[in-house]
Amino acid sequence: MNKILHLDSSLFAAQGVSTILGAHLVDALRVHHPALEITHRDLAATPLPALDAAGVSAFATPAEQRDADQQARVARSDALIAELREADLLVIGAPMYNFAIPVQLKSWFDHVARASETFRYTEQGPVGLLEGKRAVALLSRGGIHRDSPEDTVAAYLTSMLPFLGIDDVRLIYAEGLNLGDQPRRASIARATEQVQALAAELVH
Repeated sequence: MNKILHLDSSLFAAQGVSTILGAHLVDALRVHHPALEITHRDLAATPLPALDAAGVSAFATPAEQRDADQQARVARSDALIAELREADLLVIGAPMYNFAIPVQLKSWFDHVARASETFRYTEQGPVGLLEGKRAVALLSRGGIHRDSPEDTVAAYLTSMLPFLGIDDVRLIYAEGLNLGDQPRRASIARATEQVQALAAELVH
């Protein structure tokens, strides 16, 4: 493992539980790999524009026919895709807001999920082009939702990442964060232990 792409999307910045857990994981991996290259994006602090009709049109327009605005839109997407292609491991901080991933994280996926770039269509269906990578998602939420129909965060990530070709996806949960001090502390402690165990596993 040489490169990590680390994405945060908590509205609470460094105080967000998903942010804290993601930082723990990256720090633990860096202990074993001091030369590890980390690309970090705080998607909440510096949000990407939401995908709109103009963006979709820019992606679909042949390069030689794009105007200046379309070129800028595609260049932004190309840069994000390049970061993802270069990474061996994707670390995603993914809190649950209103039963969904943060809109800022959804925008990132919308910019990197591009036909012929990160996936392609075949007669048998879509095929992801980002093979050989692993992903870890740190899932924080105020209630208890794991393995329930309303856990659309886990469902989205375990659908979207394999769609792009990233089949090795690990999920670490910190749940019940708004159910009282004791449940919150216990949940964060369990998740932190799981992060340390996973870090040890990933370095081998």
